[in-house]
Amino acid sequence: MIVITGAEGFIGSCLVSRLNKDGYNDLILVDDFNTVADRDKNLNEKKFTAKVNRTDFFAWIAQNANEVEFVFHIGARTDTTETDEQIFKVLNLDFSQQLFHICANEGIPLVYASSAATYGEGEFGYNDDAQSLASLKPLNPYGRSKNDFDKWALAQEKQPYFWAGLKFFNVYGPNEYHKGRMASVVFHAYHQIVEKGQVQLFKSHRPDYKDGEQKRDFIYVKDLCDVCVFLMHHRKNSGIYNLGSGTARKWNDLVHAIFVALNKPVQINYVDIPADIREKYQYFTEANMDKLKQIGYNKPFTSIEDGVLDYVSNYLVPNTFE
Repeated sequence: MIVITGAEGFIGSCLVSRLNKDGYNDLILVDDFNTVADRDKNLNEKKFTAKVNRTDFFAWIAQNANEVEFVFHIGARTDTTETDEQIFKVLNLDFSQQLFHICANEGIPLVYASSAATYGEGEFGYNDDAQSLASLKPLNPYGRSKNDFDKWALAQEKQPYFWAGLKFFNVYGPNEYHKGRMASVVFHAYHQIVEKGQVQLFKSHRPDYKDGEQKRDFIYVKDLCDVCVFLMHHRKNSGIYNLGSGTARKWNDLVHAIFVALNKPVQINYVDIPADIREKYQYFTEANMDKLKQIGYNKPFTSIEDGVLDYVSNYLVPNTFE
């Protein structure tokens, strides 16, 4: 059986769907179920063996570890605006450390979600080599909690025989309806276009970037799931890996793709970046994907044009789930 934490959330539920498509139905889904309105719809028509509440999970795995073949630890507190350090310590650090120890002791391979938020302003680049972790300066408690766990995992004398921490960049795609302000820009921009016929984007406050030409590394959630499944079969070359598309794209390109998918004229309204975040606003992120490619992952990543078209046409417009 395969364990997926955060299974009712955006990425976790898409991973459940992908595993089902590959014929994996003996799945144990772990989460705080029914705590977020309508999030249970993400698991409609999914095939799985059981749901286990997060608070009961360690008791469950103590009794069933010998049957677990793989763990995908996707669950975490991901709100980048949350300031309570204790929440991140309990959910993102303590829980992950306990799970890491169990996987090491029981011989269970582990893939877990880290984050590109660990890179902070990107002043040290976006390279996923282990030596760079100590110098990174995340901008918020969420990013610090992820970086702290990455460093802790690498420092452990006893580790799972295979493990990988994946630094997710800007992920977008189906099943993020419940995420509110933490949903992707694609989700929010789509609704702005449908309701108002236009999109708001931040102006540039730097002379080397025009308005809307700030760049991000956007990755479609289906590509992310492909990498997870690849690592489930690969089971060697443990360590930290970037998980973006490897290609930075302009915000203008992203929203243009949404207008095209909706067959509507492009209308963008540029607004000032709020003063309180202006000095720390990232103008560029791009994952260095060489490390993942070097261990054999060679599937091309979906362009934002193709990813947005699929997301908008097959999920947002018909209001369906992956």
